[in-house]
Amino acid sequence: MNIVVIDYGMGNVRSAAQALIAVAPDANVRISSDVAVIDAADRVVFPGQGAMPDCMGEMRSSGLEQAVRRAAASKPFLGICVGMQMLFDFSEEARPPALSTAGLGLFNGAVKRFPPALMVDANGHRLKVPHMGWNQVYQNTPHRLWQGIAEGARFYFVHSFYVLAEDQALVAATCDYGLQFHAALAQDNL
Repeated sequence: MNIVVIDYGMGNVRSAAQALIAVAPDANVRISSDVAVIDAADRVVFPGQGAMPDCMGEMRSSGLEQAVRRAAASKPFLGICVGMQMLFDFSEEARPPALSTAGLGLFNGAVKRFPPALMVDANGHRLKVPHMGWNQVYQNTPHRLWQGIAEGARFYFVHSFYVLAEDQALVAATCDYGLQFHAALAQDNL
């Protein structure tokens, strides 16, 4: 099995590749920005780190947008962090802030900024944004993604924005941080 971690100049690709090697030691894990290598992969991981406008710009300027679209349409595809956010219609994260950043539009919905007014825990204490730390994730639907992962397992988060899918059937897991947000989505091969 060939797994490709897409390198479009943004994201923690080495950490993603090392995690894949740890959980799939028999797989051939590669980091690549080569369209032919991405097209030939059995599975694709689309990581991201940083600001969505920068990530979208880098992905488009590197000429990888169509390869990402083909992979997302045809093979097991995992978007991580901003890699998941870029699958949506748009993000509130933009420069200048009054604008929005267009995403790939593979999922209907938006990437939203954590609203300051809701950033309060159950005891009335202010929650910091970016949301950084280990939080429980609650599985909404059975999915092979959860194989071997207990309900309420803790995942590490570092983000100031969250996805809000229009179709609730896409929501594979949620997390609570001032509000309940969509932590994982699943549809077909995505």
